[in-house]
Formats: sequence, structure tokens, C-alpha cells
Amino acid sequence: MLGRMRIALPVLLLSPVVAFAQLQDMRLPITVDAEKTDYDGKAGLLVFRSPKVTQGTLVIEADEGRATELNFDDSTWAFEGNVAIDVQNGRIECHSADLRFTANQLLNAQITGTPATFELTREGSNEVTYAEAANLRYDLVAGTIEFSGNAKITEGGNQIASDLLVYNIKEQRIQAQGSDDAGRVRITYTPPEAQEESDDDSAGDAENP
Repeated sequence: MLGRMRIALPVLLLSPVVAFAQLQDMRLPITVDAEKTDYDGKAGLLVFRSPKVTQGTLVIEADEGRATELNFDDSTWAFEGNVAIDVQNGRIECHSADLRFTANQLLNAQITGTPATFELTREGSNEVTYAEAANLRYDLVAGTIEFSGNAKITEGGNQIASDLLVYNIKEQRIQAQGSDDAGRVRITYTPPEAQEESDDDSAGDAENP
């Protein structure tokens, strides 16, 4: 059970492009490619082998995909095995992902991994934000991404780690929560000078193997 420790942080670690797809992409056509497609009449599911779903900058690939409907007006898609979700400037890798589509738009996504990982390169920067957690949940309507289960978000040597991290896309804020029994919120800040020294040391090691 999540406990009393709650920390709301203004965040530079993530930017609004962290959403799985840009809003303008949601109005673009959706294409589905697969090596093989079967229909499971008993379960009422379409089964895709090595599916690739594309909508604008959103690209989803996996070993297998299952869908309740071929259209995206009102359907649920389950992807499993080596799932990769590419977005503008970012990439998610996980074991499985359940996506809900309504009116040809992604409504929400539930992502599970061991752990699930997310990498984002900010616009106009080479700096990479890295996040990982046992579970990720993206809610398009609420405009939030929830990282739960050993959640960590790291950028430039700075890190926020907790049982639960909730990122509000619109407000660009993270709420960190620990649990009563074991979890605590841990924030690691590396001064810029220390980061520069670390980068210099790494460059020196590369030049003198």
C-alpha cells in the first residue's frame, strides 16, 4: 500500500514530448503490417505475428499482437514479446503492452517489463533521459504517465527513484511516492562540475584504452 511520503517536483528531466504520440499524430492514418494474421474465433481475437503498427511518429513492433477489432474506432490491442514503441525522439522497450484505442486515437497504454525502459532525447539537445520501472501506465485523457515498481528517472547524473513516480505532462511535474513498509523516495543530484569531470575521465579512457 502506498504510504504518506509524497513529493511534488518541478521537473526538467522530462518534456511534453514524453507522451507516446504527439496529438497531431493521433489524427493521421494507422497502418498495420504483419508476417501472418490469424483469426481466433473462439476467443474472438485477431492474432498477428511480428506486427508493426504505425501512426505518424508512433511505431509499435512486437513478436505477437492480438486485437479485439481490426479497426481502431473501439478496440484493445495486446502486444507481447520484445515490444518496442518508438515515439518522437524516444523509445520504449518492454515485455508486453496493452493499448486501448477509441476514435482512431490512443486512449491509454499499460506497459509491463522486467523492467520496462524508456529513453528520450530532448529537442535541440543530445542529452538523454532514461526511465525504468516494472510497470508504466500512460493516460492520454489525464495527461499523465505513471511509473511503478522500482521506478527510476535519470538525466545528466541526476536521478529520482521511488516505488511510484507520476509525471504530469501538461504541468511538467513529477509526484514521487514511497510505501509505508519499505519504500523511500531517493533523489540523487550530481553537481555540474562533477558531471563534467566524469565526462572528461570517460573521454580520456576512450582515447587511452
